Formats: sequence, structure tokens, C-alpha cells
Amino acid sequence: MPERELTYREAVREALRQAMKNDERVFLMGQDIGVYGGAFAVTLGLLEEFGRERVIDTPISESAMIGGGAGAALVGMRPVLEIQFSDFIGIGMDQLVNQAAKIRFMFGGLAAVPMVLRAPIGCGTGAAAQHSQSQEAWYTHVPGLKVVMPSTPYDAKGLLRSAIEDDNPVLFLEHKLLYGIKGQVPEDSYSIPLAEAEVKRSGTDITVIAYSQMVSRVLQAAEELSKEGIEAEVVDVRTLRPLDTETLARSIGKTHRALVAYEAPSFGGYGAEIASYIGEELFDELDAPVVRLGGLDMPVPYNPELERALVPQPESIREAVKKMLNRT
Repeated sequence: MPERELTYREAVREALRQAMKNDERVFLMGQDIGVYGGAFAVTLGLLEEFGRERVIDTPISESAMIGGGAGAALVGMRPVLEIQFSDFIGIGMDQLVNQAAKIRFMFGGLAAVPMVLRAPIGCGTGAAAQHSQSQEAWYTHVPGLKVVMPSTPYDAKGLLRSAIEDDNPVLFLEHKLLYGIKGQVPEDSYSIPLAEAEVKRSGTDITVIAYSQMVSRVLQAAEELSKEGIEAEVVDVRTLRPLDTETLARSIGKTHRALVAYEAPSFGGYGAEIASYIGEELFDELDAPVVRLGGLDMPVPYNPELERALVPQPESIREAVKKMLNRT
């Protein structure tokens, strides 16, 4: 397929456009997604192309939006919802966690909720404590929900198509700092299976596992480490739930060391789940204890220097790897 460069934002928009063209059941709901084009301009132009019946501006009520989306999915539609900031999914947690996530199980598979909930996540934009959190671990704890966090424009387009075609509720979390990055993206429609991790960089000395925005920082750290003779393998899990444990096992079976890097506070973060799997299932493969490198245990500060210090950066990832390899 011929490729050209798109931003992450454009790749998501193209996935939405192609899904809406291919399936009349797909429609969009969200706050300011119509005339305004969305808080991060992802849906810009889609109202003019598809009209108000398929690009619906909703009231500022996440509970009503998520509940309405679940209801539409139950009667055969495939809604894609956009929450302006992932921090506010909490306002609709009952509709998401107690309704959408459980309906297929409670009805013995006779009902399904094929709904995608898109939301920007993460810090780095100076949006302060209430608009900058990384709460992905909340959602991965809920049976019935799938959680996807792509790191590149290519992955974002392919994974969003798979999410829209899935018969389960999917949270599709897009890091704010990724919207402007560019990458090669085929023009044709394509899909990337959910629950399929990818090795973004091959290496032999250590496996560094990440997702979303943290992948680019890990790759930057890996290139610097290579200059010092340390070859890190970088695994992007892409889908947090369900987790592709086979790719993790193959990588760690080769490197025998594992570092998990993530932006959320280290305590109780999703990286702990990955580390637990490695410690329980891959213990005999390890030459050293698995290590987590997460964010600090505090709300996100407004000050840009403090905000940067809150979460792992390439330099702290590099130092963590060297410490594990006794190369400090």
C-alpha cells in the first residue's frame, strides 16, 4: 500500500472517516466535536462531510454521553464517543463500568455493546492536575473493557479500525503530546489486531516495555544507550487489555532483563500488572529482578519544569537501564 506522512491527529480522523463511509452504523458523539472540530481538532471537517445525524454535539454530561452511547450500541449502532479530557470519564463511570462493560456477560452473549470511547490522556501540555492524568489502570481493572493506547500514527489508524469493529466496549486513549507527531500511514483502510504488541527496536541486553507517549522516550533512550554498547529491545504493548504476553515472553526469553516504563504514578500503575506477569510467569528467564519506572506519587503540577520532572524522561530511562546492567 502506498504510504504518506500524516500526523497522529490526521490518522485518527482518517480512520473515523473511513469507518463512517464503510458502515452507516458508525456515528460520532462528543462535546464540541461538530462545528468546533473537537478539543484537539481530531474531528475537524467531519460534520460538513457526514451531517448532524452522524456527528452529534452532546451536552457537557459524560454520564449522559456514555449512557447514550451504550444504549445506541445495544440496538445495533456502532458509536464512537469523544471525551474532551480522559480525566472526566470518571463522571460516567457507572455507565461505563457497571453497564457497558457487563451487559454482554449478564445477558449470556445475547447483547453486545460495540462502543468506542476516545479520549486524550496524559501530561506535558501545562493543563495541570485535573486535565493531565494517566488513569489507564482504572479501566484495565474492569473485565469487559478493552483498553488501547497507540504510540504512532500508523498504529492509531489501524488499531482504531479494529476497535470500531470490535463487539465490546473499547477505550481508545490518545496521548495529547502525540497529536502533532508525523509518521508513514497508508491511505487504504487497514487494521491492526487488538492484543498484539510490537517490537519497535530489537536488542539483546534488556527489554524495555512501554506504551503510548512513553514509547518515543524509551526509543530515544535506547539510541543513546547504543552509543555506550548497550542494546535495548523496546516492546510497545499497544493494547493494555487484553495484553499480548507471548511477545513479552519471547523478548524477555532473549534479553533476560525487563524494565517497564510508564507515565502514571508508579504506585498501582498499569506497569505493575506487566511486572507482576513477568515475575510470576517468566521468573526463570530473568537474570535480575524486573523493575518499574513510573511517575511520581503526586498530582500533575502546572509548572512546566515540575511537570517534566514528574514522569520518566529519556535520561531517567537510560540511567535505570544502566543501573540494572551495573553500568552506572
